[in-house]
Amino acid sequence: MDDRARVEKAAHEVVEEHDPRSVPVREFLAAWFAAGLTWVHFPEGLGGLGVSRGLQARANAILQGAGGPNPFFLNPIGHGMAAATVLEHGSRELAQELLPPLATGEHIWCQLFSEPGAGSDLAGLATSAVLDGDEWVVNGQKVWTSFAHRARYALLLARTDPDQPKHKGLTYFVLDMHAPGVETRPLRQMTGQAEFNEVYLTDARIPDTHRLGAVGNGWRVAMTTLMNERSAIGGSSSVRGAGAIADAVELWARYPQRHTPVLRDKLAALWTRAEAQRLTDERARRSATSGSPGPEGSIAKLVSAELNQHVYEFCMELIGPEATLYGDYTQRDAERNEDYRGPVQQRFLRSRANTIEGGTSEVLRNILGERILGLPGDLRADAGKPWKEVPRG
Repeated sequence: MDDRARVEKAAHEVVEEHDPRSVPVREFLAAWFAAGLTWVHFPEGLGGLGVSRGLQARANAILQGAGGPNPFFLNPIGHGMAAATVLEHGSRELAQELLPPLATGEHIWCQLFSEPGAGSDLAGLATSAVLDGDEWVVNGQKVWTSFAHRARYALLLARTDPDQPKHKGLTYFVLDMHAPGVETRPLRQMTGQAEFNEVYLTDARIPDTHRLGAVGNGWRVAMTTLMNERSAIGGSSSVRGAGAIADAVELWARYPQRHTPVLRDKLAALWTRAEAQRLTDERARRSATSGSPGPEGSIAKLVSAELNQHVYEFCMELIGPEATLYGDYTQRDAERNEDYRGPVQQRFLRSRANTIEGGTSEVLRNILGERILGLPGDLRADAGKPWKEVPRG
């Protein structure tokens, strides 16, 4: 039996034995994991079958086509970034501990990277981790942390050697968000929601067994996370016409009285761009291997972020004066099972963050220019200097 047939057989067996329309979501996701279909390219016993990453789309099509959920939407940081990072840089014992509850959504994850003084310049972060016996004591502040208010675990990048240049003095950890010394404060957005947070770390302790990678090798580990993040955010649906463009098409059908040749041309152009992105992503998925995504994932994230904004700008133009109507800025409880996308006006406001989160478009263009096209890099005045000697503020 070839790998594709093996994946299809396993997926059909999960659906037959655990009907997603009748069993609890976590039970279905647990069966999904046990069958090796959560991440098909992972090793057997850790949610995978050890086959090509490109077969994931086939497994998802069967499981979601039968009514199963999209695991990424339930636990975006966990599925899109944490799982691959833990697998590649953690011990097998740590992966066996953390991956099953991550896969089922029992444990939500967040990512403690950005700081008030180091956003796009991630390597300039100041949060410190000091070794004390077999534990690390962490102090600092993180910001723009999605799902921190719901998370059980966090991916944490901290500075362990201020005498090294900024990229070399970093170490990577898994932090228990329920540990003493971890405080989360919501940051309310212009949508009225507070999916972002700031997180304060005051003498928070992390066992050394929850360190990912070697001490001082945190930047390399972080690249695994970031490349997976950009591929996950940028990857469009494999269904033709799905995603943001579906909202635009639906509104076009709802408001025939507002059709004009100019708007028709704009919608056609946006639909063509969305379809080009979908096909590009599909080609990338089919050619993918079991390895980690490379910098090419930045292309998908860059394109999808800007396309989303353009789609919702079109929607606002189409609905005209109704675009100004936004009736509810109530801060909702993110624990509830609701559709937080809200009305199209809210989706437009939320889309403004697309070109910032997961790497700004400016940073992504630098990555593509330097690492894909081989263009000269930016001049960096702090190159080679110890972090503690670099002016900040």
